[in-house]
Amino acid sequence: MPASPSAIPNDLESIWLPFTPNRSFKRRPRLLSAAEGMYYRDAGGRRVLDAISGLWCVNAGHGRKPIVQAIQQQAAEMDYAPSFHFAHPKIVTLAARIAALAPDGLDHVFFCNSGSEACDSAMKIARGYFAAKGETVRFRFVSRERSYHGVNYGGTSLGGLPNNQKGFGPFVPGTEYRLPLPYDANRDRFTPGEAEGGAHYADALEKICSEAGGDTIAAVIVEPMTGSGGVFASPKAYLQRLREICDRHGILLIFDEVITGFGRLGYSFAAERYGVTPDMITFAKGVTNGAVPMGGIVLKREIYEAFEPKADYAIDLFHGYTYTGHPLAAAAGLATLDLYRDEDLFARARALEPKFRDAVFSLKDARHVVDIRSVGLAAAIELEPAAGAPGRRGYEALEKAFFDQSMVVRISGDTVVLIPALITGDAELSRMTEGVRAVLKSLE
Repeated sequence: MPASPSAIPNDLESIWLPFTPNRSFKRRPRLLSAAEGMYYRDAGGRRVLDAISGLWCVNAGHGRKPIVQAIQQQAAEMDYAPSFHFAHPKIVTLAARIAALAPDGLDHVFFCNSGSEACDSAMKIARGYFAAKGETVRFRFVSRERSYHGVNYGGTSLGGLPNNQKGFGPFVPGTEYRLPLPYDANRDRFTPGEAEGGAHYADALEKICSEAGGDTIAAVIVEPMTGSGGVFASPKAYLQRLREICDRHGILLIFDEVITGFGRLGYSFAAERYGVTPDMITFAKGVTNGAVPMGGIVLKREIYEAFEPKADYAIDLFHGYTYTGHPLAAAAGLATLDLYRDEDLFARARALEPKFRDAVFSLKDARHVVDIRSVGLAAAIELEPAAGAPGRRGYEALEKAFFDQSMVVRISGDTVVLIPALITGDAELSRMTEGVRAVLKSLE
């Protein structure tokens, strides 16, 4: 009897992949079938270096046994528990541990299932907070050019990447204002880490407050490091100035740390690196090492308390998800935080940062390279676009990296992005940079 279509492992007709040229992919698929440490195995058993930590999320490396065992044990013990009116011990413990890692004053945690959900939840909480205070006129959000805040409608509305919005409007009202990206190509090309100065970029918020009315803005949301938009670090003085302006106008400041949280910039959260405490931090990805979907928000007590009703039987927050605080995600999160602590991985990332930076900047004179940006354990190698075909050179680099150099890299248009795990060694760093060098040499 012939196998049914569903039993054929490489029948690609039904799948529709996100952020992928699907027709091209199906002609020459890139299938990953196993993972351990810093490496994948493809469908043919070939060993492939993971140069992007899964997708900004597998910070401690693949297949870590403590995480695997925690998930297995939790699945056997209790597979699911509702989060409406109930909780379970592990999610309570995880909330306390995340709050302990966050900057002082951020001590309440709301869980969801992804960075996209975290952003939309933060937007609702911000508006709900001001409504509870009687400031219902505060409905606007200010975000930033080149930003990425997920793909739900709130995050898409805030995003600063035009292709992510094209064809999907109209968007959430009150989300049209954008701050400029704190980056000057003429001044900042090939600048490692955070550029000096940069506080003046935040002054654009004052202009928006004058135009729209500072008392109509609920929150400003920024990534401490623009990740998906191409690895742009925020100057320290910029975030400090942004905090000052928000305070002056009574605006909440939200850091989107879905990418930068849990060691990517060498700290629990980038807020610690930059010495700025926001009112809310969104997180996801590294909280479970990518093993089980989870996201969330860690926020200030005064925001939490604003929702408290007078009656004990009344609901605080009319918002949440079926899988909020899922037991398997909680078990994975606790095991992941244990690994970060026991192996001192955040400190390891700080120590690795200069080595990684030097390795990446050795590509400065490689073919097609017009800029290199690096902060923490993230780097972008920006390429000159092919004439009349923006994005083609980047996609060819991704294909060649996989098929010719046995590497998984990330691309953002014509920019190649490297995101090594916090466990990366010298051999992997060398292989990443030399693999990219070989790819660039082969591009037309």
